[in-house]
Amino acid sequence: MIARMTAALPTVRSFAASILFATCAISQDAAPVDVPWDDALPPGTATHVAKALADSPRHGEWVDIAMADGTKLVTWVVYPERRDKAGVVLVIHDIRGMSDWIRAVGDQLAQDGFIAVVPDFLSGKGKDGGGTAALGGDVGQAIRRLGEDEMLTRLDAAKAFGEKLPASNGRTAVIGFCWGGTQSFGYALGQPKLAAAVVFYGSLPGATADAAPEARVAKIEAPVLGLYGGNDARINTTLPPTIAAMQKAGKTYEFHTFEGAGHAFTSRQDGAGGANLSATRHAWPLTLTFLRRHLK
Repeated sequence: MIARMTAALPTVRSFAASILFATCAISQDAAPVDVPWDDALPPGTATHVAKALADSPRHGEWVDIAMADGTKLVTWVVYPERRDKAGVVLVIHDIRGMSDWIRAVGDQLAQDGFIAVVPDFLSGKGKDGGGTAALGGDVGQAIRRLGEDEMLTRLDAAKAFGEKLPASNGRTAVIGFCWGGTQSFGYALGQPKLAAAVVFYGSLPGATADAAPEARVAKIEAPVLGLYGGNDARINTTLPPTIAAMQKAGKTYEFHTFEGAGHAFTSRQDGAGGANLSATRHAWPLTLTFLRRHLK
């Protein structure tokens, strides 16, 4: 099932065959707008990130997930406050690596009822076996050297860890942002037992403006939710071939583009003249509905 793109209005859904790419003249460089604190959303400013982590009543802890090659995947885990078992969401950071923002996203997911497993995927890549913090200015280069097979191994280790937790119901989804959004789509390609994948402004691995890897798409078992900024042509030009390939293979792909929002709108909610904040306010409820549907 292909669920067609929506505008940035939560009450409007379109399932028509035509595809609309919303555009707007507002730039990410527009003067920052005021972002009010909203406990129902991931934090969208540095001040809100600090507040979310400092004020959280939920249990969060650092764990080392042992991998077969001896590497320890350093991981932030946050638990929801609920009486029954919960689904697990693997959270993939953006190209900046492990950050307080992605930890706060994990805390938000726990507040919303899921066990959040947030690995530093650069674990072992820095000096003396460190991760993001040890890499300093080399984070970007290191993250680009993470190959698809290595990411699959690391995600599989995090998935196995999460599913063995006593509080887990045994079902796992993945969510990623920017670079992590592409990795989230990639995990759907490589892990047939994944329950769901959420892609924030990331592309299908191997997709271009002209084609998508149809043979690989045919192997996807998990439903995919894609959430995109309207002013993000680098990603959005790959969407028509991606949509066509998912449709041809009969895969479940729900996708939404938010008018005027730019890349990384969730972590830059004060940007794009308010469009990023509007996009986040609409994208996060869609995310929760999708995850709750597939992690029951």
